Amino acid sequence: MILSTSRPYFAPFPGYFYQANLCDMFIILDTVQFPRGTTWISRNRFKNDQGTLWMTIPVWRKGLGLQRIDDVRICRQARQTLKHLHSLEQAYAHAPYFSEHLQFAQKLFSTAFDRLLDFNLAIIDHLMLNLGVDTEIRKLSELNIKTGGDHLLIEICRFFKASKYLAPAAAGRHLNADLFEKAGIELQYIKFPSLVYPQLWGDFIPDLSAFDLLFNCGPKAREILFSA
Repeated sequence: MILSTSRPYFAPFPGYFYQANLCDMFIILDTVQFPRGTTWISRNRFKNDQGTLWMTIPVWRKGLGLQRIDDVRICRQARQTLKHLHSLEQAYAHAPYFSEHLQFAQKLFSTAFDRLLDFNLAIIDHLMLNLGVDTEIRKLSELNIKTGGDHLLIEICRFFKASKYLAPAAAGRHLNADLFEKAGIELQYIKFPSLVYPQLWGDFIPDLSAFDLLFNCGPKAREILFSA
């Protein structure tokens, strides 16, 4: 079995789904620490007539100290999520396939999600479905694994009897390869493809949210992503 893990990012870039598609089991690390500073778990990039469009989901932080990702709550007082829907509608109104995802976006941003995790997982599920990625997803919180640090990924692999762990090449400096070797688990690195596809609004901007790929390319998005 090939296994991989990732945090539950907000509207992830296409490489997230490229990684998930290459493995048999994809584990969402929902119980690890939520970063103190800026993070892809609560913000990502889209595109409008001004260029890069940043979207940040407001969350409660003040006075809460260190939080696990599955404990982070969306700050509804900011009403920012409904503004994001309006921004998407303005930015992608002329995208060929935006209308096919508009109903999902309207429901997403009008639903009173409490946890950021549930909001992000709803997006990830939608993107996986529309990119044709059928890899099984499990959350770390479901596994009752108490180990942390360098041994966490090893224990996840052991839990599922995985023989290979797939990691982004950029994660190499953070992983202890000796631990994987001692555990008899093959550690393999992948490099995400550099995609180029039709976009609105001028010069191409790489590594935007996978929504940008779907809104612009629709059914061809999967072919573009996995043939790269």
